[in-house]
Amino acid sequence: MSRAPTVREEAPQDVDRVREVVAAAFGGEKVAGLLDGLRESVAWLGLSFVAEEREEVVAALCYSRAWLDTPRRLVEVLVLSPLAVRPDRQRVGIGSALVRESLQRIGSRPEPLVFLEGDPGYYTRLGFVAAVDLHFTAPSVRIPRLAFQVATLPGFDQSWMSGALVYPDVFWRHDCVGLRPEMGAGLP
Repeated sequence: MSRAPTVREEAPQDVDRVREVVAAAFGGEKVAGLLDGLRESVAWLGLSFVAEEREEVVAALCYSRAWLDTPRRLVEVLVLSPLAVRPDRQRVGIGSALVRESLQRIGSRPEPLVFLEGDPGYYTRLGFVAAVDLHFTAPSVRIPRLAFQVATLPGFDQSWMSGALVYPDVFWRHDCVGLRPEMGAGLP
């Protein structure tokens, strides 16, 4: 039986290894470039986690700043992106463990919501729901309806928090919003 990975906050010495894991997991430089851009942008909160096995980084994820444009005011929220697991360690529960543990660790933060674009079959098991079901609007028409996911945190107030997610410009500069035809339409 394999041991569960160790989940911890990213340390400065992890940055290069995290970038390697992201590039390998996504098969190229596009998402790794987004991560580099996030690190240099107003969106970066330093809220990044890694999963280790035998003192080796095998997975990583980060939460960055975005906004919810509600009828009352802009509300700072979080975006989970990217989540990356080294290809040879995928499909064994490491990514799920990393998401669950990191969500527990950020539960006391002031942001009320965590948004992401991803496979609903995967993320609903981790506590995410279709954001449209809670009256949130995706920042792009290229995000499949069910792939636009949200998890609520303790500060969420359903009585007035609805509106459109506003990504920081770094997601747009790196063209990492929604699906393009060349990416395939594998999500419903």
